[in-house]
Amino acid sequence: MNRIGIHGSVWSGRWDGEEGVRAVHRTAEAGYDFLELPLSDPKGIAVENLRHALEKSHVGVTASLGLTAETDISSPDESIVQRGIAHLEEAIGVLRDLGGQDLAGVIFSAMRKYTAPADPRGIAHAKEALRVLAGQAHRAGIRLHLEVVNRYESNVINTGDQAVAFLQDVASPVPLGVHLDTYHMNIEEGIPGRAIERCGGNIGYFHVGESHRGYLGTGTVNWGEIFRALRRIDYRGPIAFESFSSAVVDANLSNTLGVWRNLWSEGENLARHARGFIAAQMEAAARAEVN
Repeated sequence: MNRIGIHGSVWSGRWDGEEGVRAVHRTAEAGYDFLELPLSDPKGIAVENLRHALEKSHVGVTASLGLTAETDISSPDESIVQRGIAHLEEAIGVLRDLGGQDLAGVIFSAMRKYTAPADPRGIAHAKEALRVLAGQAHRAGIRLHLEVVNRYESNVINTGDQAVAFLQDVASPVPLGVHLDTYHMNIEEGIPGRAIERCGGNIGYFHVGESHRGYLGTGTVNWGEIFRALRRIDYRGPIAFESFSSAVVDANLSNTLGVWRNLWSEGENLARHARGFIAAQMEAAARAEVN
């Protein structure tokens, strides 16, 4: 049975003080199993307050982040790579202290639009860094998942096939996962369902997001195809709903993601709708398999 979660940016752009606690409560009230915590700034997390709220509300936690130009482990500059490694180590520590087991996102390059193809030296740096980080995460009880994003957010991994090949090259003794996201797949994959099937057991984390990052079912994603493919590969990992609005997220993230128009302004209705939509799609996929 898949655990169903929600990205914290549906609730808040801040995670200090009481903001994180309120996000946990809203996650529970909307019927989700876990909260996906944005960990771009590990130092900004009020760990003790958040952990207490998670335990009290019986809500699980995962985390995701995107590296920056200053912490890009795919950089040919070794000093930048070392800053990225330190940043990811800090994120692993915070997630460990919160009791989480899955760290996903753009953790192999900066999350930004590049102006040139990936540098071979930088790719080698990223693979070497992730080989080491995977072991550190494993010792903390955490698995790393590399998010496949569109060409405007990374020049390293844009398709599921690229992600699988990348992980094979990393050759980590500790398994890393592929993190697929329907928003990005809708841009880069010819037939998303087949991409899911080719990734198969490599998939460890899955994001559900509409083509325009708004309400599920109001864009161009073929949801029947997506959930039937997940059913065919017997995917049992976490599924997290993700959506962004500049009315909620901080300005830096909003600008990085190009959220120039808002399709929603408050998260409660969006979250409840998404939770019901995901459940309905999973049930429909199960019925289709029987028939």
